[in-house]
Amino acid sequence: MRRLPSRKTGDRGQAHTLEAVIGALLLLTSVLFALQSTAVTPLSASTSSQHIENQQQERAQGLLAAATENETLKPAVLYYNATGDRFHAADGDSGEYTGTRPNVTFAQMLNRTFTSQGIAYNVNFEYQTSNGTGTSIQRFIYNGVPSDNAVSASWTTVLVDSDHLYTAQGIQNSSARIGDSSTDFYIPDTSSDTDLYNVVRVEVVVWRV
Repeated sequence: MRRLPSRKTGDRGQAHTLEAVIGALLLLTSVLFALQSTAVTPLSASTSSQHIENQQQERAQGLLAAATENETLKPAVLYYNATGDRFHAADGDSGEYTGTRPNVTFAQMLNRTFTSQGIAYNVNFEYQTSNGTGTSIQRFIYNGVPSDNAVSASWTTVLVDSDHLYTAQGIQNSSARIGDSSTDFYIPDTSSDTDLYNVVRVEVVVWRV
């Protein structure tokens, strides 16, 4: 006759099983804790860098919004010397500012926000071509090739035929209306039969020096 296992043997088996389960749980907990400990945190280099880049982008976007609100963004687009075929006193080969700075409030806002913090920036104006099927880019301020961690923000401003160019002193030139055929302007009129002149995307690219 087969002998049945004693209760003592069964209890020992259950104890071993329980110990195995507890051991597995402890091992799993240790692995999860290790993974959590080595996970990227706000103090790690990569996330810290990403956090800084996000802050820079938010500041650039906020600056563009503020410039639109206080009506200083469009004057920067219109700060153009029609007779010189470039922005007023610009020193770049393509008519942009590289060493000097434009005498407009928008540029002063950029300097206060970024230059004083050791952050470089470029400003570009992207507009529709005369046939309206493509876009072209005009540099406004150029401080060099952006680094790999550069971020950008943009804002759109609408030009109409009744807008005027601005003088070197930063005031409206009453005799230079962009909708007039006699006014030379780097941005073309894409809708000659309406008051809409063009739509300009102002882009600010920022990076830590």
